[in-house]
Amino acid sequence: MSEAKPITLTIAALGGQGGGVVADWLIDVARRSGYLAQATSVPGVAQRTGATIYYLEFFPIAGIPAGQRPIFALMPHPGDVDVVIASEIMEAGRAMQRGLVTERTTLIASSHRIFSIQEKSHRGDGRADASRVRELARQHAGRYVEIDMQAVAEASGSVISAAMLGALCGSGALPFAPDHYTAAIRASGIEALSSSRAFEAARAAAGGAPQADAAPQAAPPRALSGGWEERIRSRVPASVQAVAREGVRRMLDYQDCAYARLYLDRLEAVIALEPSRAECPLSESVARGLALWMSFEDTIRVADLKIRSARTRRVLEEVQPSERQLVAVTEFMKPRIEELCGTLPTRLGRWILRSKRPRRWLTRLTRGRRIETTSIGGFVQLYWLASLRRWRRNTLRYADEERRIGRWLDFIGQTARQDYALALEIAECQRLVKGYGETHERGTASFNAILADLDDRPQRREAAARVRTLCAAALADDEGEALSKALAAG
Repeated sequence: MSEAKPITLTIAALGGQGGGVVADWLIDVARRSGYLAQATSVPGVAQRTGATIYYLEFFPIAGIPAGQRPIFALMPHPGDVDVVIASEIMEAGRAMQRGLVTERTTLIASSHRIFSIQEKSHRGDGRADASRVRELARQHAGRYVEIDMQAVAEASGSVISAAMLGALCGSGALPFAPDHYTAAIRASGIEALSSSRAFEAARAAAGGAPQADAAPQAAPPRALSGGWEERIRSRVPASVQAVAREGVRRMLDYQDCAYARLYLDRLEAVIALEPSRAECPLSESVARGLALWMSFEDTIRVADLKIRSARTRRVLEEVQPSERQLVAVTEFMKPRIEELCGTLPTRLGRWILRSKRPRRWLTRLTRGRRIETTSIGGFVQLYWLASLRRWRRNTLRYADEERRIGRWLDFIGQTARQDYALALEIAECQRLVKGYGETHERGTASFNAILADLDDRPQRREAAARVRTLCAAALADDEGEALSKALAAG
């Protein structure tokens, strides 16, 4: 009876990342190396709600007794997997959750993040903690290898599947010669040159850093030009400068220099309320929230983002068309009457919203429309709408948001010297106001309800805890039921 055992491997890859291609390459590599191989898969769900699991087993032909053949399993069994490779750090966490990673397992993961639908749709900060996944990986895996496979693929002009294969080879977890990997890539004919570049880069990266001991280091902050950097360094506390820089960049991209100066003027007014410049949590919270609020998503902003060259490049990177293929991008747009009126001059927009006949006429334009932004006509439509940025300050939406921002900052200013903790909680409430359309409307309603509750009883004891509780309730559900109960319970 032979004691030879198969090598078991699991691939966790998201839809469109080429997990099936990696499996096919590995089957070819194994056969070139004198192994029998079998691969099975369980499809996941698209749009980052779940990965497709590919399970492979390799058995050395030399270890098979005469007249016998090994029986391969169809699914990975917890505690019986030798190698797990995940195309994204959270998929490594899912593999551990399934029990596929033990002390016998080499776990290979990409350090980059692709946020799930649940993370993106969360009303607050719904991001999962990748550092916790790394900590658990080091504890439970026999060996943990982590590189940024997505960055390697992009730098090589390829896709992540080739980087995954290179990381596998570089880790040394499989007993296959590197030449067999490169031969499998060439034989497949799938973007052989770019795939080979990504394979070699990932192989070198995985071989040079077999154990990930820390999270990837953030890039050093980029200095601003045109006097902005000097102003931030001289007037903004060190703990707030990084956020303030990004806020200025966002204002310049969103509007203009005058808007960036307004952002810093408002921020400096809050900085003046700080009891010490050593630690300034209030200023840091306002710097972040103010940058997000002042760059609110109106129809002008949405149109601008949809026609940017960076977005076109991202689409082409995801689609990976051949030289002879044409790519068409169609946007589905269904603005509400409020968004349309928000783009109009203040008085005209308010008049239409109050008037029955003009409102009924304009509502005809709110029907869903499909605009092909890769056509001349579709691009020109959105380009014209984006060009209205220069008149944004005259629009109804701008006037409404400026009034809300002013009220928020006034609350903070009136409260900070008497109750710093309460001012900080009011600043944190800004995270309720985000998004576009109905999402923004619901968040704004929750924000207004919390400030109204505070305004009715400003001298309440434990007011900071009350605001924190109400904010958490507002983030709990889209319908506002938790917030209504919390307000009633006060």
